[in-house]
Amino acid sequence: MHILGISGSLRAASTNTALLRATRAHLPEGPTFSILPWRDVPLYDEDHESPPAVLAVREEVRAADALIIATPEYNHGVPGGLKNLLDQLSRPAFQSVLSGKPCGLLSASPSAVGGARAQQQLRAVLASVNAPVYPANEVLVGNSSTRFTDGELTDERTLSFLQAWLAGFTTWATRIRA
Repeated sequence: MHILGISGSLRAASTNTALLRATRAHLPEGPTFSILPWRDVPLYDEDHESPPAVLAVREEVRAADALIIATPEYNHGVPGGLKNLLDQLSRPAFQSVLSGKPCGLLSASPSAVGGARAQQQLRAVLASVNAPVYPANEVLVGNSSTRFTDGELTDERTLSFLQAWLAGFTTWATRIRA
């Protein structure tokens, strides 16, 4: 199984990208994991639906067996860039690379709620494109500045929860893909 990670933040020092690196380091044995580079994806424009950067990310998503999306929360919601990426990936409608693709959601945020509102919006977006979302407890890393050190997730309790979540997610995603 190959799992593709998508960070909702393009920032170099993003805690959500760091959360994906922790995911890669703590996956159960077996699955492979990579992080999708998507910085060059342009704004969605129905007149120009398939520029080369969009075709490239669509192919990476198509080749993945499952997705793990780590999203920050901007103004109580999903970051605009991530929403734009999902809009690009959602084409053609009802036949996109997202349709049927098992997804897991993570978030890290300086707020106490850890990105819960962004995850709620993300669940609605993914439901609209027929992408099943892992129904277990969310990975919400609140007060993220206290859980990461020098770009690495160092909080033992959070790491333990993430490992258990990943074990469940990989089992579920394998079953969904069968």
